[in-house]
Amino acid sequence: MPYVPTKEILDDANKKYYGVGAFNINNLEFLQAIIEAAEEENSPVIIETSEGAIKYAGKGNIERGVRFFYELVKNYGDHSKVPVSLHLDHGKDFAKIVACIKGGYGSVMIDASDQPFEGNLNATKKIVEIAHAVGIGVEAELGTLKGIEDNVAAAESVLVNTDEAREFVEKTGVDFLAPAIGTSHGAFKFKGAAKLDFDRLKKVKEENGIPLVLHGASSVPPEQIELANQYGADIKGAKGVPFETLEESVKYGINKVNTDTDLRITFIAAVRKFLKETPGAIDPRKVFDPAIDAMKEIIKARMKCLGSSNKA
Repeated sequence: MPYVPTKEILDDANKKYYGVGAFNINNLEFLQAIIEAAEEENSPVIIETSEGAIKYAGKGNIERGVRFFYELVKNYGDHSKVPVSLHLDHGKDFAKIVACIKGGYGSVMIDASDQPFEGNLNATKKIVEIAHAVGIGVEAELGTLKGIEDNVAAAESVLVNTDEAREFVEKTGVDFLAPAIGTSHGAFKFKGAAKLDFDRLKKVKEENGIPLVLHGASSVPPEQIELANQYGADIKGAKGVPFETLEESVKYGINKVNTDTDLRITFIAAVRKFLKETPGAIDPRKVFDPAIDAMKEIIKARMKCLGSSNKA
């Protein structure tokens, strides 16, 4: 199937009430795992890059980084059996967001959630005007998620105000909204059980009707933490969002579920294990193959959980 706009994928998910995994990549191996998993599950999929990933891919040259990811993902998408799109995650820099719009991304996120409501609204509206002029969808965030991930950092969570959400969507014309309902970025999300405000989520969905996005949604599989630590990692106290909570969020209107930390931990665990058990290895392809296979299983499980399997 051809590389498609993100809106095409999420409009279908919104109409049929299922969730689509949006998986962050930094390199080829992550993309290979995601595409293979999507094809095996017959699931639509969204590939995400952060501003940090773009900077890394272009060695500081943003246009080169954008071009690298666009050409890579489009090539895989155009030769894939399932719909594939490319999304900018947590765009904070105006020039970088515009570079992604010009560079062929299927959608962009403008994250001005750290600004007061009016500032967030005005910044989002400006990006929407630019992106919609060339048929590109826009995601924005209301409320604040605590935690650290790439260029996102916040000490406290601020849950979305449902009245503000209605005004925000009406005035900006944004295509997808990420309402803060209690998740957080990174591997250390909760000290106790995960508690998300589903009543708040349900109201935002009922009043706006557009595809909603769940950030900070990695499940942080304990078996991957254990494996990584067994082979020399030091990841303690990590805790994510359990699958049953993700299933509930989809039931109440979430259509795009971001995943980054799960893949990072799984990748590192597999690489550590292989290098420890195969000290003479010098071929990076052999080092990375087990990591690709391990990530693929994590991704397939996520697709089944969100209900996107067999929706392509």
